[in-house]
Amino acid sequence: MVVDDSMMVRQQVGQALVHAEFEVHDAKDGIEALEKLRALKDVALVVCDVNMPRMSGLELLEALSKDEALAKIAVVMLTTEGQASLIQKAKALGAKAWIIKPFKAELLVAAVKKLTAQAA
Repeated sequence: MVVDDSMMVRQQVGQALVHAEFEVHDAKDGIEALEKLRALKDVALVVCDVNMPRMSGLELLEALSKDEALAKIAVVMLTTEGQASLIQKAKALGAKAWIIKPFKAELLVAAVKKLTAQAA
């Protein structure tokens, strides 16, 4: 699942992942992502922005970690933020990777492949 308030980013990430033969769902913020994740029940990984309205990426990470059914989902943060304190907080909440925008599609796909293979 791709979670970002920018439709363009959701499309770019989604296209890269679909091209790599992943099934992709998307959400515009953390609240919508939680609703969809609870309904879908088979999502292996989330690519998530940090700064979003209604529920940020860090708030989504925290919510996922507290939900037994969703805590196993790997999360890759994809953001313009590069502050060490944010990266440390995200990792403490369970983020598996931190990628800075603009991103290279092949690097994102490689990270997603590695994390989904580990989860399998």
